[in-house]
Amino acid sequence: MNAAPADQIRLLDVQALDLRLSRLAHRRKSLPEHAEIDALTKDLNQLRDLLVAAQTEESDTAREQTKAEQDVDQVRQRAARDQQRLDSGAITSPKDLESLQREIVSLAKRQGDLEDVVLDVMERRESAQERVTELTQRVDSVQAKFDDATARRDTAVGALDAEAAEVAKERETVAAAVPADLLKVYEKLRVQQGGIGAARLYQRRCEGCQLELNITEVNDVRSAAADKVLRCENCGRILVRTSESGL
Repeated sequence: MNAAPADQIRLLDVQALDLRLSRLAHRRKSLPEHAEIDALTKDLNQLRDLLVAAQTEESDTAREQTKAEQDVDQVRQRAARDQQRLDSGAITSPKDLESLQREIVSLAKRQGDLEDVVLDVMERRESAQERVTELTQRVDSVQAKFDDATARRDTAVGALDAEAAEVAKERETVAAAVPADLLKVYEKLRVQQGGIGAARLYQRRCEGCQLELNITEVNDVRSAAADKVLRCENCGRILVRTSESGL
């Protein structure tokens, strides 16, 4: 393949712009905010799960407390009715009086037991409420950090994307001036060679693979026509000659 020396030099400009785009893409992908957001997202999910569990526990104990208080109230009302019957004097049978008195005593014990249950449930509910409050504060704190990290990431990504758009536009202009067949070979090699399809020959060294040409390779390059598109014998990339090639 042949191409004017100026077109080959221009291909180095395309390569330089492609490397800038690659670096920008790497910087975008490697922003520290990405890892920070991932970690904060994990923390948020865990805290939210714990918060839901605590809220569920608080809700369950609230219902349990309501039920226990209703049980106490029912026993209290039953005891009050029995005491009222006892105090009214309407019951004259000794046997009935004794039975009623035993029931009042039993209800009093039952009420005491149920009130202990209420106290236990109230303590568990208070503990659950405190847990909900604590976890809510922790979720809010981590959420604030997440929002801040997201804002910083979006700002950084926006700046990098804007720069990449300018470079891509410049690259399009420069590439349009390179012969299509030369650009096609370059693009194919760039994919195959890790992003570098064309390299400068500098002081007898290929800047693509960083290997110095041997004397035979140097002589071949010297004898090649100026418009001949050369390839590095070591890495296969397009080898572009310049005034600094050391020939």
